[in-house]
Amino acid sequence: MPISRTALVLGGGGLTGIGWEVGMLAGLAEAGADLTDADVVIGTSAGSIVGSQLASRLHTLDELYERQLAAPDGRPAARLGPAVFARFAAAALRSRDAVSFGARMGRVALAARTAPEAEHRVAIARTLGVDDWPARRLLVTAVDSATGERTAFDGTSGVALLDAVSASCAVPAVYPPVTIDGKRWVDGGVHSSANADLAGGYDRVVVIAPIAVGGGPIVAPRTQGARLARKGARVCVITPDRASRSAFGRNVLDPAKRPDAARAGRRQSTTHAPEIRALWNT
Repeated sequence: MPISRTALVLGGGGLTGIGWEVGMLAGLAEAGADLTDADVVIGTSAGSIVGSQLASRLHTLDELYERQLAAPDGRPAARLGPAVFARFAAAALRSRDAVSFGARMGRVALAARTAPEAEHRVAIARTLGVDDWPARRLLVTAVDSATGERTAFDGTSGVALLDAVSASCAVPAVYPPVTIDGKRWVDGGVHSSANADLAGGYDRVVVIAPIAVGGGPIVAPRTQGARLARKGARVCVITPDRASRSAFGRNVLDPAKRPDAARAGRRQSTTHAPEIRALWNT
């Protein structure tokens, strides 16, 4: 792969993660570190929505930011409650790697009682606002519920963008698995909250990850970034500071917290702008 190729990795993190990522990106661009020209955008869950919007270039970052500040539309918030977290933890303890964890979480997702799949797609379409794969390279991660294997869909996969993003956002036991070509797919964050390893081979990589932690078979974004750096990439990993974590609240799926998360991301961007400018504008 040619040198000086750039990758932007956008991790998962619910509705507050969407707001925080957009705020971060808008603030960085305002400070002279515009990441919208990345050669590849890699999106997982919330990051698949932001990545699709970014790569499509249908709206400016400032327009996307203003959308995050809008009042919620009245839909009830989904919730990652204690019972869901307990299932995640139990599956992680029993799993030897991310693939076996994915298969366990796939079984959890298939057995859970959730809203209909069609309803989930409609909600994602309303949030996404993008119909087709962009010309810029975009990877959208999801996990096969039967095998636990991760896939990165792109414009050559023969899969509609809405289907790929709906699958990437299908949090087990909260939203239904998404059917694509006869397979049922769940959230790409089941494999990794950021999937930054997919940026291997790129020379400069920025990872924006609302979920900083790993655990058990799940590798943390900073660990993935360090591995890329050992292979010769210049890497910057951005995770929420204390103020941003406070803005998220206790439920990352609560749309009422999205505006606060967006503002927190924009404020935090000032801390990272010098480093990102130095890396990206080389």
